[in-house]
Amino acid sequence: MSRKYEGLVVLDTKGKEGSVEEMVSEIGKRIEAEGATLDEVQQIGRKKFAYNARQIEGGHYVTYTFTAEAEAVDKIKASLDLADGIYMHQYRRVG
Repeated sequence: MSRKYEGLVVLDTKGKEGSVEEMVSEIGKRIEAEGATLDEVQQIGRKKFAYNARQIEGGHYVTYTFTAEAEAVDKIKASLDLADGIYMHQYRRVG
């Protein structure tokens, strides 16, 4: 059964500010490659972290709303764990 999910992805753009659009697009393609239907992509923008983690002061926040099977979400998580330039990602079911 397909359900609606929201994924929050924090990009590590240190030294890569010019390629943010490419990174956002590439993540969207990875989500769709796992069988999900991408409904909306919302770029929240760059925000500073409360503390410097891994020598990174902040990240570019992006939310992806998509419809997928539960198994596809696990595959998306595994795929993005291996992706370069992603600081953190988390998902929640919204529908």
